[in-house]
Amino acid sequence: MIGRLRGIILEKQPPVMLIEAGGVGYEVQMPMTCFYELAEVNQEAIIFTHFIVREDAQLLFGFNTKPTRALFRELIKVNGVGPKLALAILSGMSAQQLVTAVERSEIAALVKLPGVGKKTAERLVVEMKDRFKGMHGDLFATDEPFALTSEVAPATENDAEGEAVAALVALGYKPQEASRMISNVSKAGVDCETLIREALRAAL
Repeated sequence: MIGRLRGIILEKQPPVMLIEAGGVGYEVQMPMTCFYELAEVNQEAIIFTHFIVREDAQLLFGFNTKPTRALFRELIKVNGVGPKLALAILSGMSAQQLVTAVERSEIAALVKLPGVGKKTAERLVVEMKDRFKGMHGDLFATDEPFALTSEVAPATENDAEGEAVAALVALGYKPQEASRMISNVSKAGVDCETLIREALRAAL
């Protein structure tokens, strides 16, 4: 099991990053709420990981904190929630927002996430409420706004929008919906990660 990586970021293509650790490059899928906090390319990063092995694929998911990884692991235990959907859920909501939505049975907020229908939202509430009692405490006590840790390299407006749309599609949004979401928040000179963040915030 690969549980933690410390290395140099080689590439960032939301929601996937490539990190070199010990001479090996690892492709890691991350929730956007964690992706926002990454350092820039060629800088060092430490990420906590969850490794999934399937017959047709080996998938590595990364998180900036152990509590967020723990939340991901609880999500994929829920009936009907796979790793891709769990990634989308944690991209659309911060850990604290998700905990609050579940504890308050806010079905309407949960169904706004891609791939989460009413039945899935209800299962999330029913199956995770008890689990959160043991996880909550200090783990998700704060909900500070996510921000980039350093300046982003300049990109053309079209490049940024295209990358942002592709990231939303990878998270489970339909192409037309992803394009509409990015168009609604698009501004000149805004980088890809900011576009994604604003689009996901506006969707909730």
